[in-house]
Amino acid sequence: MDPDNADLVVSEAASAAHRASVGLAAVPDQLLNDALLRIAAGLRQSADEVLGANAADMAAARKAGLGTGLLDRLLLDQGRLDAIAAQLRDLAAVPAEPARRIVRELPGGLVLAERRRPVGVIGANFEARPNVVVDIASQFIKSRNAGVLRTGSAAIRSAIALVDTVIGPALAAAGLPSAMIQLIWEPGQETARALVRQGGLIPLVILRGSGESTRLLAAEAARHGVRTLAHADGGGVLYVDAAADYSLALALIEQSLDRLGVCNRLNLLLLHPALWDDFLPQVRELLDKLGIAVSLPPHAHPLGLEWALQDGREATVTVASADGPRAAATVANEQTSGLAAGIVTGHAAAASAFIEAYAGTGVFWNATTRLLDGFKLLSVPETGINLDAVPGPRGPVTFRDLCLRQYEVTPA
Repeated sequence: MDPDNADLVVSEAASAAHRASVGLAAVPDQLLNDALLRIAAGLRQSADEVLGANAADMAAARKAGLGTGLLDRLLLDQGRLDAIAAQLRDLAAVPAEPARRIVRELPGGLVLAERRRPVGVIGANFEARPNVVVDIASQFIKSRNAGVLRTGSAAIRSAIALVDTVIGPALAAAGLPSAMIQLIWEPGQETARALVRQGGLIPLVILRGSGESTRLLAAEAARHGVRTLAHADGGGVLYVDAAADYSLALALIEQSLDRLGVCNRLNLLLLHPALWDDFLPQVRELLDKLGIAVSLPPHAHPLGLEWALQDGREATVTVASADGPRAAATVANEQTSGLAAGIVTGHAAAASAFIEAYAGTGVFWNATTRLLDGFKLLSVPETGINLDAVPGPRGPVTFRDLCLRQYEVTPA
């Protein structure tokens, strides 16, 4: 698709979403929550259509030679649909953030209040993961925003089925405009670039996916005055300290590798030098049992190389040495994405040193980085994990973050 046609397709979707967004700020919470519950019910009622579409996506992906990690992201089955529906029901039960709160009294008999207002229309460009269609749509609905979604072409059949047979009808049945969630059907990078060029209609775009393509889209968005919340890179780090409990460390390593195609899985394992001869053989035995390859020094790649994005090599973990908690935190800060890092240790002082030194979005002591997830941490789905080192939403971004602050001054 040429750029002009892509701009037209996306602008038409954005215009439809914009029209649907009018009045959403005043919609009662009960109506929004009813829509979420109807989507959850629709996943059960339309399971045959959704799973059939996903089976077609999976068949095409296998024929195209997609790796195991990408196939794992793409797959939907009844268990995953049930899990998505359960998350929607939980989200519907979460109290909405107050639309207005009093800040303080001002001189002259005035009072200052802070109001939360919807953004209006938010765009989202994300990897070929059908569950993310529902995750992001649900966050837009809960936050009273309309949305324009674009996913990877490998998931387009699943995405169409979810939006057209589940989300849209659920919105309409709840008394909301079904057009508030738009999906770009046309595959190709031109529509992704067009999504970040609609500053007048889409002021904010959620960006998820592989690092380089996401960074290029963020740069394109900046040229057109569009703000982004970008999730470009991932990869969890785990440092095993000299004072670690070996059994706990092995358990956390295994827990951190339950899925290989996700951003918060174990990517870089750092060991204290004292453990290199004694503990490393146990690690290698465990990883071999799990079918995970080990990249040992000297490394022919950057330490922070994200294996989840390496097609055909997803089942790999990098292992390196770190001379202590601060040294491990420095490696995680300087050579990885800054997504999440954890320490395994029985010494509180070592844990404190690591926690104070690590600057990423999530830091963990005797826990797996797989917990860096909107639902696992905050009991609500996420739109993505924002890694920006600037003020604003950072870490898992949820409906609570998708608002604009407005100051209101009125007579007391």
